[in-house]
Amino acid sequence: QVQLVESGGRLVQAGGSLRLSCASSGRTFSEYAVGWFRQAPGKEREFVATITWNGNITYYADSVKGRFTISRDNARNTMYLQMTSLKPEDTADYYCSAAFYTGSTHDYLTHRDFYNYWGQGTQVTVSS
Repeated sequence: QVQLVESGGRLVQAGGSLRLSCASSGRTFSEYAVGWFRQAPGKEREFVATITWNGNITYYADSVKGRFTISRDNARNTMYLQMTSLKPEDTADYYCSAAFYTGSTHDYLTHRDFYNYWGQGTQVTVSS
């Protein structure tokens, strides 16, 4: 089993920055790929970013490319999402996720159904 706990969400002004964290416990963190998804009110949960087990490959949604950076620290069992140039449309609950997978296939890693484990979410609100 894997437990994931997000933190760092809060209210921020448009143009600001925020860093989300996702702490993992349970199985060895380096055994799985991890990703961030988000869900705005009334919308489906959508892919944001993902990073492979060794941190070598990342993928981003077009809407956040160039503004968000995903990273991981396997020694600390933690994943991060650095968000800059935030926009009101980034407002959502952000969820971290994990999948036991050491490959790098884009179509797997960017699909929410691929992930086995989910955190409870952290709320990000961007005011205009």
